[in-house]
Amino acid sequence: MKFLCLCYYDAAKFAAMTPEDGEKIRELCDPHDKALKESGHLAFVGSLGMPEDARTLRVVGETTEPEDGPFAATGEPLGAFFMIDAADMDEAVKVASMHPGVRLGHIFGGGIEIRPIEGFEAI
Repeated sequence: MKFLCLCYYDAAKFAAMTPEDGEKIRELCDPHDKALKESGHLAFVGSLGMPEDARTLRVVGETTEPEDGPFAATGEPLGAFFMIDAADMDEAVKVASMHPGVRLGHIFGGGIEIRPIEGFEAI
């Protein structure tokens, strides 16, 4: 079964990060990234640009209009994502817990949301 893991962060904490925090993040991330990749469960991983650089398409009447910014303004925006294969939600939680983001709350807050994928088509 496939699960999409959505990584959120606290925008205020992220903005307040120092260069030293960035170095600490890299040090903490490397072994956990490696473990997640070597687990055999990781299908793909990606990080997102800043929310203010997003464009959102909304239906207005019978047309679709683009607007600047994310779909929803929030203090905890989506910053990264990854997809894993796991037998069930319990295993997905165990695998997702290998992601470095679960160990970095003291630096930039947030958390990881794990959602079962109902349908998936690779093109």
